[in-house]
Amino acid sequence: MANVILKNVVKQFGTARAVDDLSIEIHDKEFAVLVGPSGCGKSTALRMIAGLETVSSGEIHIGDVQVNDMAPKDRDIAMVFQNYALYPHMNVRENMGFGLKIRKFSAAEIDSRVQEAADILGLTELLERKPKELSGGQRQRVAVGRAIVRKPQVFLFDEPLSNLDAKLRVAMRAEISKLHRRLGATIIYVTHDQVEAMTMADRIFIMNKGVLQQSGAPMEVYSQPANRFVAGFIGSPAMNFIDATVVSDEQALFIDAEGFRVRLPDAFRSRLASYAGRPVVFGVRPEDISAQPDGANDEGNTTTARADVVETLGSEVFVHLMCGQQTIVARMEVPERPLTVGQTLRVNFKMPKTHVFDTETSRTIV
Repeated sequence: MANVILKNVVKQFGTARAVDDLSIEIHDKEFAVLVGPSGCGKSTALRMIAGLETVSSGEIHIGDVQVNDMAPKDRDIAMVFQNYALYPHMNVRENMGFGLKIRKFSAAEIDSRVQEAADILGLTELLERKPKELSGGQRQRVAVGRAIVRKPQVFLFDEPLSNLDAKLRVAMRAEISKLHRRLGATIIYVTHDQVEAMTMADRIFIMNKGVLQQSGAPMEVYSQPANRFVAGFIGSPAMNFIDATVVSDEQALFIDAEGFRVRLPDAFRSRLASYAGRPVVFGVRPEDISAQPDGANDEGNTTTARADVVETLGSEVFVHLMCGQQTIVARMEVPERPLTVGQTLRVNFKMPKTHVFDTETSRTIV
């Protein structure tokens, strides 16, 4: 296996920059996920690593070799596409071994590698079937198997689970994670699904409009977002953002939003003191909000809100709350007594876990 390094990589399509000065290093045997909304440049970056797109400027290294001018077949990578790209007239065995066949591997070596990959992926009993006789999940496993038999330095996955239903996506996420551990492979995985990124990656690289926004371990990025975009993109439901003002008195700083005021933790004071009297964006994740019937005992920063929508999902409840003029979402365990629309609730914010963002730069202040 090998590490992959991108140095100041740019991809220009006419006047538009699909990838803008991207510099990342993916370590040997690491599971790295490029994640972001559609059009953010993640698939273009992957295609440049594969050699399917040329680099406008910058350098790409796989292992110790710069590969900018190297043909895709010479880069020692294997790519799994979103649409499987299986040959319909070939059976599973032939599909998995075709890449080796055109590279003039011996029949014995091809059979050995195909059988090994089939054993890993649970495809042994399906080797004689045609793609039309397989389910979506089985076809995806065949596409992965075709990559495994190559025994490449780097595996590239381009949104491989997008065509699967929700239940099968969960199962395939687990299978790919186990495959990574078993092979000890370097994997670069592209997705727009932040749940896939959070559950599968050793490190995630979050992109928007061609620019890398932040990279790090999933929980590091989740708990310490670099800016408002990252904070809103990672996490489901998304973080609540509230336009507010920082207010100061002799003892403390407060967030003053239209309809409620809450005290900021003392640990925030050094970073927010210069923002006193200035507008900011207050961010709080749904799971860091609790809501109880009005009058219930509660501690901390509380305010009154009205339940506007109640979504019961079995093990948890999403409550859409009107808090003054602000609409926020709370994520809670199912209460003993069901909440009802229009009910008045006492809302508590877990202030040490909240964030404050600069309105002009969108950067995280604290």
